[in-house]
Amino acid sequence: MVRAWSVEWPEGLLPGEAAWEEITKQLGDARNDILVTNEMPFGFWQPTMRSFDIDAAREWASLHERALDSLSRLPVAAVISSRPVLSGNRLVNEGFVLMQGRYEFIHQKHYFPSEPGWEEEAWFELRRPGFDVIKVAGLTVGVLLCTELMFVEKARHLGKLGADLIAVPRATGTDHRMWKTAASMAGIASGACIFSSNRVGHRPGDNPVFGGGGFTVDSDGFEIASTSPENPAVALEIDRAITSAAKCRYPVYVKEPHFKS
Repeated sequence: MVRAWSVEWPEGLLPGEAAWEEITKQLGDARNDILVTNEMPFGFWQPTMRSFDIDAAREWASLHERALDSLSRLPVAAVISSRPVLSGNRLVNEGFVLMQGRYEFIHQKHYFPSEPGWEEEAWFELRRPGFDVIKVAGLTVGVLLCTELMFVEKARHLGKLGADLIAVPRATGTDHRMWKTAASMAGIASGACIFSSNRVGHRPGDNPVFGGGGFTVDSDGFEIASTSPENPAVALEIDRAITSAAKCRYPVYVKEPHFKS
């Protein structure tokens, strides 16, 4: 079995500061575990306004590039996260895994919200399409970045590829109802465990307000644990025998229709 973690990390997080040291302590003896971070976890959230700011985007991308070293030093076997990467005149939101200091691409975000506080459509683009899985610490893992969790067919697709774990880094507000419902459906449709992490807090005097509430959902779609200010990191053991068996139950086993022309 492999233990994985969901967390809530503070808005404006910088590696090396006091909050980062506390995060390291929370993990304790987790050397064989997988950590799922929130979406683009470092610095203040940038796409709050519809006008794209190339200087702010460049600095945000640079901060995450520098922070890879700190992520790789966390006391875990693997870190699954996402980061902004400059791509021409826009950013891409790139999901990745760090294993033993090695960086491996997983997935770029496909679906972008466009509303006050989350003006990602104006800031981001997609350069590498596809929803694939990767082997991480003995598990088959897929990633759905925040809004992508709302598209249950993508979770089902990852389940068909054998996913034991679907990591969902996110940056969402204080209402968790929709996200937990979507995660339950993702677990039911895929037969995979869903691990989601979120940022918490807000930039002083600014919106949006991020609501924390990282959570774990098992392969039957039941919520198992949720983070809180008092308990900002929660862990769950994933048993591959259970996730493999889940691929044979309803509705995961139901075949896609094939029509003859």
